[in-house]
Amino acid sequence: MEKEIAGEELKIELRNLTKEDYFGLKTSMIKAYSEWEGASFWDEKHISKLLELFPEGQICVVVNGAIAGCALSLIVDYDKFGDNHTYAQITGNYTFSTHNPQGNVLYGIDFFIHPDFRGMRLGRRLYDARKEICERYNLRAIIAGGRIPSYKNYADKLSPKEYLQKVKLKEIYDPTLSFQLSNDFHVRKILRGYMPGDVESLEYASLLEWNNIYYEAEEKTINSKKSIIRLGLVQWQMRPFPNLESLTEQIEFFVDVVSDYQSDFILFPELFNAPLMAAYNHLSGADAMREIANCTLPLLNKFIGLATSYNINIITGSMPYLDNGSLLNVGFLCRRDGSYEMYKKLHITPSERNVWGMVGGDSIKIFDTDCGKIGILICYDVEFPELARLLADQEMQILFVPFLTDTQNGYTRVRNCAQARAIENECYVAIAGSVGNLPKVHNMDIQFAQSAVFTPSDFSFPTNGIKAEATPNTETTLIADVDMNLLRELHSFGSVRNLEDRRLDIYKIIDKSRK
Repeated sequence: MEKEIAGEELKIELRNLTKEDYFGLKTSMIKAYSEWEGASFWDEKHISKLLELFPEGQICVVVNGAIAGCALSLIVDYDKFGDNHTYAQITGNYTFSTHNPQGNVLYGIDFFIHPDFRGMRLGRRLYDARKEICERYNLRAIIAGGRIPSYKNYADKLSPKEYLQKVKLKEIYDPTLSFQLSNDFHVRKILRGYMPGDVESLEYASLLEWNNIYYEAEEKTINSKKSIIRLGLVQWQMRPFPNLESLTEQIEFFVDVVSDYQSDFILFPELFNAPLMAAYNHLSGADAMREIANCTLPLLNKFIGLATSYNINIITGSMPYLDNGSLLNVGFLCRRDGSYEMYKKLHITPSERNVWGMVGGDSIKIFDTDCGKIGILICYDVEFPELARLLADQEMQILFVPFLTDTQNGYTRVRNCAQARAIENECYVAIAGSVGNLPKVHNMDIQFAQSAVFTPSDFSFPTNGIKAEATPNTETTLIADVDMNLLRELHSFGSVRNLEDRRLDIYKIIDKSRK
């Protein structure tokens, strides 16, 4: 667009921001926030990150080649934040990790016009462009935390609410809020402490919303993920089984029982099929374990059939598995749609290594299910916090831990570490073990277990962080419901936020198996 004002020809261009625009953006932003205390511009690395994540959401208006103003945005899943967030929370502490292409709201994280270009209605162009982005991406709304820079002049006689009302009635002019209200935004609420350092607004902000009337909500289907997930844990009795058929009968018994309660998952313990070793008691422990490894694939086929016929996701605990001559401790996630995946124990205990000759696996993975993302760690693995943290970084919501412990000391290690993983990773942790004795099986004489479901520790959860626990050393099942919505609230509004408050600027964990 070209026009002439007072004899000067102007060329105004509205376009997406580029990395080459950074220095022009910085200059314009410093001028726009000249009253701001301290640094008043984004670093080049921040702009580069925004352009990498969401280039379509970063727009600028250029006048005669100079950056006159910018509007920077993210797409967020607003349900994870709600109306009581801060600027640091909504931007992932300025990392923009909160950007989610599958989100439902376009969130405005910055908007400014260079003072030399104010009065030319350039701000309206930027806002109209934002609205077009919102409509194009079929997002529910545009939301932003708006400064109220003139409030400092009225704070001694007006509360923020009273100030807002007078701006609405046009009794007071606020350069930011008045402009936003004139662009069809409405105020959802006043935020306190939204942006530290905004002395003009006294750190208050108006939470603004523009609703997209063309938004079409996706219809929820019968396969949509549920918020309440029911877990079924099997506290398995170790006892002699004459053959594989009798073992599978006991497996089906538990699957039948737990599925009758409409459970979404059933968890079996680690090495629950060890009673089959009794038939090979004349062999060494290592040879006996390799013999029952031949039963693992037949058991897998049985589990796959049970998962589909009983409509339940089965976590098979663990079983010995031969891989090119190496003996591993593995299990399977058998989904109710008929698909399955293997998981491997990574950390092998000295006893497993010395008695059975087992070796550890070499990969860490998250599993997608119809009930959300889950992680599975076998027994000793849960005592290494790095593993669960890597899974949490991939949005794990439930961690399943099949375990096998002979003494209360061993059980205490697994239990306490599992509880710690629930707290530090803001997730649920379910542990299931075996009880009873196998006097004729070498290295499997006694067992101790108390299966349980652990939660994070905050107001929405049990005060002791225990959702449910079984009677110790008794064969039984444990059924417990866990609420995924409570996890989302915890991530944003918890008394402490372990995941969000990590100092990623000074440390990080790397999964080398994914390289």
